[in-house]
Amino acid sequence: MDFKKLSKKKRVYLLFGIAVAGILLWAFATAKLITHDFNRQMVAGKQNNQNAIVKGVILTETKNEQKYWEIYGDTGHWEGTQGIAQLDGVLANFYKDNDVTMSLKSSKGTYNSETKVITLYEDTFIAIEGGITLNADKLTYTGSDAPIIAEGHIKVRKDNSLISTADKIIISPDYTNFKILGHTTSKIYEDKK
Repeated sequence: MDFKKLSKKKRVYLLFGIAVAGILLWAFATAKLITHDFNRQMVAGKQNNQNAIVKGVILTETKNEQKYWEIYGDTGHWEGTQGIAQLDGVLANFYKDNDVTMSLKSSKGTYNSETKVITLYEDTFIAIEGGITLNADKLTYTGSDAPIIAEGHIKVRKDNSLISTADKIIISPDYTNFKILGHTTSKIYEDKK
């Protein structure tokens, strides 16, 4: 077929058809790119066995229009049979009266939807209102009325007045009391004004 010998109307239709085919080809190619991060599998014979891999996961707990916590993961894996979300690149905020009272950052974490337990592990950093920061290998949150437990290579700082290391720390639910356990070293500094 010689393009130059076609009438102007046929050339327009041909170019329009090529453009539509190109758009459809682009749509199918990009659909694969857009949806490749979400993979849902149903296991034969088990309706509740669901797995999902997702980018940009946000989990939140609210009661009576009060936000208790919010966790963001760069990527997440949901296992439906166990009710566990496994997250990578975790950022979390815990709230009291809709104000952030504790923020966390960790390489990895899990959330169990049955027990409501949040566990953060690997390079966990915690910042609590009042100028307190804490590094730990693992942090376990079992509910807003239960103590938070951090374990492994604990390093606590309070402004410029306290540095403490330990094996384990138990933080009261209102974040005002800390129980430092294990091989503990504490250094208290006076502000000389």
